[in-house]
Amino acid sequence: QVQLEESGGGTVQAGGSLRLSCKASKVTFSINTMGWYRQRPGMQRELVAKITSDGRATYADSVKGRFTISRDNAKNTVYLQMNSLKPDDTAVYYCNAEGWVSGILRTAWGRGTQVTVSS
Repeated sequence: QVQLEESGGGTVQAGGSLRLSCKASKVTFSINTMGWYRQRPGMQRELVAKITSDGRATYADSVKGRFTISRDNAKNTVYLQMNSLKPDDTAVYYCNAEGWVSGILRTAWGRGTQVTVSS
């Protein structure tokens, strides 16, 4: 099973920036999509951004123009550059990786990293 380790979370003031990183290790399947999800207090986990192995990115409407996802396939690492952060971005951010193995979709999750944006 793929292991994902996130880093880069922390506390920042509104308007500030953070960069999250997620490195995959013990890769046992070909990873197609890597992405970031978040869970805000009292809410369900939601997609923030995801990117395919050929660089196609998808963003939640709430982060478009502020967040940028990128990926280094050689390093099995995905990044999330978060600018113009708002208090509403406060959440636990989870890294996700997906790939197909013998016709079955495999999914792996990181443990999450806390992002807190103060007003």
